[in-house]
Amino acid sequence: MPDSMSEQLQRDMECESLLECFHGLKELDKECFGALVDAAEPLTVDEIAEAVDRERSTAYRSVQRLLQTGFIKKDQVNYDQGGYYHVYSPTDPEVVAADMQRLLNDWYAKMGQLIQEFEDKYERETVEVEG
Repeated sequence: MPDSMSEQLQRDMECESLLECFHGLKELDKECFGALVDAAEPLTVDEIAEAVDRERSTAYRSVQRLLQTGFIKKDQVNYDQGGYYHVYSPTDPEVVAADMQRLLNDWYAKMGQLIQEFEDKYERETVEVEG
């Protein structure tokens, strides 16, 4: 069961916790993201798998989750003789931070709406019971 908001606020959090908090990413996803951030150049899935000491298929699933969240980007590299392969690199932190800020703003607006609905509903029920 997820921690309550008050429990989350009392925990010591680091900036990497945002990956989990905003997008539900797993520890392996954070490791793969860290490997890409630490790399001097974009990496293939095989190179990512080696960096995090996991099977290629496991690393690939993590890379797919990171792509879906926008934390990393994929580029195609073409061979001179034909064919291609993909490499992955972290998305610009400013872009990721802006996306997280947008999600937070949307969440905040939704929570404000739900709090107002809560107040309206239980204020009416309290008035009806008292009346």
